[in-house]
Amino acid sequence: MAVNLDKEAYYRRIKRLYSNWKKGEDEFGKVDAIVVSVGVDEEIVYAKSTAIQTWLFGYELTDTIMVFCDTKIIFLASKKKVDFLKQVAVTKGNENANGVPPITLLTREKNESNKANFDKMIEAIRGSKEGKTVGVFSKDKFPGEYMKSWNDTITAEGLEKVDISAVVAYTMAVKEDGELGLMKKAAAITSEVYSKFFKERVMEIVDADEKVRHSKLAESVEKAIEEKKYLGGADPSTVEMCYPPIIQSGGNYSLKFSVVSDKNHMHFGAITCAMGIRYKSYCSNLVRTLMVDPPQEMQDNYNFLLQVEEELLKELKHGVKICDAYNSVLEYVKKEKPDLVSKLTKNLGFAMGIEFREGSLVLNAKNQYKLKKGMVLSISLGFADLVNKDGKKDEQKKYALFIGDTIQINEEEAATILTPVKKKIKNVGIFLKNDDEEDEEEDGDDAEELLGKGARSAALLADRTRLLGKNEMTAEEKRRAHQKELANHLNEEAKRRLTEQKGEQQIQKARKSNVSYKSVSQMPREKDIRRHEDLHRAKVETVIMPVFGIMRDFHIHTLHQRLQATRRCLHQPAGAFRIIKEVQKRYKITVKKERRKSSKGLSTNCQLNTCNPQAQRPLHQATCRTEEDAGLTGKHILMGEATEVIVCYWATLGGKFKSCQRCSVKKHLVSPPRTGSDFRQSSGDKVDILYNNIKPRLPLPAICGQGR
Repeated sequence: MAVNLDKEAYYRRIKRLYSNWKKGEDEFGKVDAIVVSVGVDEEIVYAKSTAIQTWLFGYELTDTIMVFCDTKIIFLASKKKVDFLKQVAVTKGNENANGVPPITLLTREKNESNKANFDKMIEAIRGSKEGKTVGVFSKDKFPGEYMKSWNDTITAEGLEKVDISAVVAYTMAVKEDGELGLMKKAAAITSEVYSKFFKERVMEIVDADEKVRHSKLAESVEKAIEEKKYLGGADPSTVEMCYPPIIQSGGNYSLKFSVVSDKNHMHFGAITCAMGIRYKSYCSNLVRTLMVDPPQEMQDNYNFLLQVEEELLKELKHGVKICDAYNSVLEYVKKEKPDLVSKLTKNLGFAMGIEFREGSLVLNAKNQYKLKKGMVLSISLGFADLVNKDGKKDEQKKYALFIGDTIQINEEEAATILTPVKKKIKNVGIFLKNDDEEDEEEDGDDAEELLGKGARSAALLADRTRLLGKNEMTAEEKRRAHQKELANHLNEEAKRRLTEQKGEQQIQKARKSNVSYKSVSQMPREKDIRRHEDLHRAKVETVIMPVFGIMRDFHIHTLHQRLQATRRCLHQPAGAFRIIKEVQKRYKITVKKERRKSSKGLSTNCQLNTCNPQAQRPLHQATCRTEEDAGLTGKHILMGEATEVIVCYWATLGGKFKSCQRCSVKKHLVSPPRTGSDFRQSSGDKVDILYNNIKPRLPLPAICGQGR
């Protein structure tokens, strides 16, 4: 299938190139011809030679030489590339109706010299204007004998080379509507990856107090763009990183895009992140700083940095010199906070497009180029080497603040931000709740024991009501307040109705709440939970177990009162055994320890403690409390008052049940059940196990204890 070339885009852009060349401004006025030669080098990501090919044709054409003369254009390439370029070639000797010089296509010879083709191109250069100077991209140097022989030919002819990188970059800097659409899409993807992956991942790391290296976190961001859910419907094959994500923290900061993420562990202080995503060859960029428990001085400096960016956006308009915009921002910093002038980054950004960074269009104090409507810039500004007076450790004493966005230059209005990721202090500040901020109903010691090092629930500053005015409430807070008001009203109404029915108000004994965790964020983030294994928390009297593959918490009182027929699979080394738990409500049974070997070397036991001692302890404690509340005496209670869990083992050999031996029935309250399995004791007594919610008496084998 032939690859199509956008002819209209080619004619528009080649006309713009020739128009600026004929104006003779800057370096364009010094050259008689323009030479663009592209070789093969996998290590070169950005080059002006490949950028102009992509700009004109939509593709990179390796091992191709282009010569733009005053009255003709010559392309030297392989046969396949020549066939591709025929879509824009014109009839010999005639100027195209689109107003551009005619194209001559030369097919590259198999030998490396290509002397005959080189002679034709040199002849065309000699016939263009004065034929003495050629415009080249001096930084682009491709390896290989083919490129070397061509460069040697130019040198041997005595042609003077002039670097035209800056003027060509300025020509390509103004983006068409189609290009702007691609750059907006790239910026949207960058915003999605940052918000939905990187920021959430940092929150998890801080919440769980994990130790993650900057380099590993950067690698995970690169892998995230392979998932379609972060790409906003874009084809993953058209998306790539502009550069490896740069993540820095812990006092080691370099506010540049030429550095790489180091192997140090991420420090919970000021965390800077820079990432850029390229969509269909067009780049975007985003820079943010996340702060964990920032002191007030850090917050003030960050807020001032946001003000500096706002001033920069106001200055970046059509017709404004880049140096004037930079100097205006510098004067603003000198006026408001002169002590931060030396901390400000040396440049405030650069133009961006097919190449990530246009070196000739950097926002600094010396650049004389004027901004034009349709240009897209990557602005990035920050304060480096700031001192944290509250810091005690070395990594806390020094920090940096860095922000940046992809913007579009407008006619008269301030520049438009294409990466609308919120960056106010309430959106990037991660504040860890202290003990005095916890709910009064929760025990701080229990929460600390429950979550261990992760006992610090992370919350964005937006959730902290202390920064909101007395009369200011967010929409979520208004909703919660209204729900609380409705709940209070319903409770009062129910209380009044019950009081009227009884004739007088009765004081009921307060019950302890059966709620183990009030939110998902309070649940422990431990490896056992992620492996879908049972976890028992004695402090909060909770058993965490998988239900249909999802970990759910069950308070021990809930197990007593509601789970009348619970089936659970537990890990047992002997693969021939299956375990079933049944809640027996009609019998009071004490199961004693026993372990014995079957004829084929398989062990059986009938004891809850051997199943999981951690589960028995809170169960026993809750049973004792329930016994005291019921006014019972002795070591055992009636199962009608509180349920008890029985663990029974059976071997699958021969399809027969193994009898539970030495099980003593303390009290028989009602008649035996109609359905179930009989287990006989050595004394001849039998114990019936109920299957209240299970239709087949023999359950199917379970897998890995994950509720499947």
